[in-house]
Amino acid sequence: MPIPPTPEALERHPHLGDQCPQGWIRVDFHSHTMWSGDSTTTPDEVRESVAAAGIDVLCVTDHNSIKGAVELKDNLPCRVVVGEELRTHAGEIIGLFLKERIPQGIKPENAARNIREQGGLVYIPHPFDPLRNNLRAEVLDELVNSGLVDGIEVLNGKTSLQSLNQKASAYAAQHDLAIGAGSDAHVAEAIGAAYLEMPDFDSPEDFLSSMRLGRAVGHHYDPPRTWRPRIVPSTAD
Repeated sequence: MPIPPTPEALERHPHLGDQCPQGWIRVDFHSHTMWSGDSTTTPDEVRESVAAAGIDVLCVTDHNSIKGAVELKDNLPCRVVVGEELRTHAGEIIGLFLKERIPQGIKPENAARNIREQGGLVYIPHPFDPLRNNLRAEVLDELVNSGLVDGIEVLNGKTSLQSLNQKASAYAAQHDLAIGAGSDAHVAEAIGAAYLEMPDFDSPEDFLSSMRLGRAVGHHYDPPRTWRPRIVPSTAD
């Protein structure tokens, strides 16, 4: 049985109070931890926020790293998909179900092929948001036309203009791409701001099939970060 969200989580994200269809789950496709470099969210904070939000699956997609995802894989009250948001020379690509880290700075085509070689899924985050390090439009088209994209983010919790998410949704429909949605949480409280409701899965192949049946749920949530002194554990090797 899914754990219901806490009142605090419902206050931040009222949509968490809606019920999933029977046999469906909530998947947050895009999240960051202290291993990302631009987030200070610790494993304990991730654990607390996942439990508060009632998320069933969390894709941990730190920038250019899978160490946090691997560490959290068996230590959260939900399932974890090991992912990486890697920077190519033409913008960011997310790999899901990874076994090894992919180096940043490589060509987008090489990144996509590397993800596929690992048995992973190629997922494009915040595709049309000009304020983000989105993949350049012509490069996205080239990857899609080469059959190297599995899914695209049609709802990003840090994208403030709904029209940009709608553009991504239209692009997915036009090119027959699976859809995903994620909080893009860089603070723990943002986990659950956006997610995909979709049928449960047993494998990456099932996951992709379920994405095609899914429904994006959530809202923009990127509050100003309140400064406070804190000590974050080292993420160095």
